[in-house]
Amino acid sequence: MPGVVLVGVDLGLPHFDAELEELAQLAQTAGYRVLDRVACKRRAPDPALFVGSGKADEIRALAAGHGASEILFDQALSPSQQRNLERHMGLPVNDRTLLILEIFAQRARSHEGKLQVELARLQYLSTRLVRRWSHLERQSGGIGMRGGPGETQIELDRRMINDAIKRTKERLEKVKRQRSTQRRQRERRETFTISLVGYTNAGKSSIFNALVKARAYAADQLFATLDTTTRQLYLGEVERTVSLSDTVGFIRDLPHGLVEAFAATLQEARDADLLLHVVDASNPDHPEQIAEVMRVLREIGADDLPQILVFNKLDAIPPERQPLQRLDQIELEGQTVPRIFLSAHSGDGLSDLRGLLAERVRARFGTDGAESPESGAGTEDSAQ
Repeated sequence: MPGVVLVGVDLGLPHFDAELEELAQLAQTAGYRVLDRVACKRRAPDPALFVGSGKADEIRALAAGHGASEILFDQALSPSQQRNLERHMGLPVNDRTLLILEIFAQRARSHEGKLQVELARLQYLSTRLVRRWSHLERQSGGIGMRGGPGETQIELDRRMINDAIKRTKERLEKVKRQRSTQRRQRERRETFTISLVGYTNAGKSSIFNALVKARAYAADQLFATLDTTTRQLYLGEVERTVSLSDTVGFIRDLPHGLVEAFAATLQEARDADLLLHVVDASNPDHPEQIAEVMRVLREIGADDLPQILVFNKLDAIPPERQPLQRLDQIELEGQTVPRIFLSAHSGDGLSDLRGLLAERVRARFGTDGAESPESGAGTEDSAQ
């Protein structure tokens, strides 16, 4: 397992993770061993080395002392900063964006998921041609040649990358049309659609499994689930079947390219009748995580959809922080939304959640057109 040194720079922005805890979780999820962590403050990033030459010398010495094989930054680096840091450190230097891309590449299982990751990876690498292709530095210019050294090979590689991006986008568009057809079929059946959204590792897949008795992969790690899975959930209280989808988790500073690349997957959330916004109630940073999820929902045009805040991991909340009420209402960006505390692990509160879902379905359809449990026996899984 390769060892890495983590670096975070406090630029005065809110919610700086001084302990680099989330970056450490990302690194471990990607298969790295965290050797040490360095946090520093700057008013603005150094244009050349992001951290400045003095701090870069300190990090280089620390990495050498630990025998690190790589250095990971918690912030996004520009291509030139990344290149300059690698030359200065004598080690590979990567940032949070590439780390998330690595995890997505490892976890994607469906054809669509792999295409989405490949598109985001290609878009990321297209700005880093000089760093990524070692043969570019061996190209040499000469008298009478146009441009600088290596221009011909760089342009060739850039064209190849752009062609690959175009082909991947075309294939993703085809998958998007297939998803649209599936959604229209659900609409014709007057299916009430619910999407689970939330910060990564909040327990969405665990709640999904508990509700529909599915076997979606769930683990105590970041980005355990990448591919959207849809199942039918029968609500006996209203004798109707609803469509329930488990979607990819959000995270702070999610690369914009990934949000764009995952537009087809996140479309499930955008087209839902109801969002179950899952929150890790045991995490003291959950207010910031809620804000980050809302930011991404705004980005995909889903922030105005009806929501129920599901505060999961009730069993992990210390006794002194246990809620006085299991079901209440809170303000969320100017809107009053229901909040429910439950534990997917123990099952405590799941029946109350089903009751809330039944209320929403009853408000939409009334009691007419009741279905039998058998009508919800079929399943639809976008990961297949």
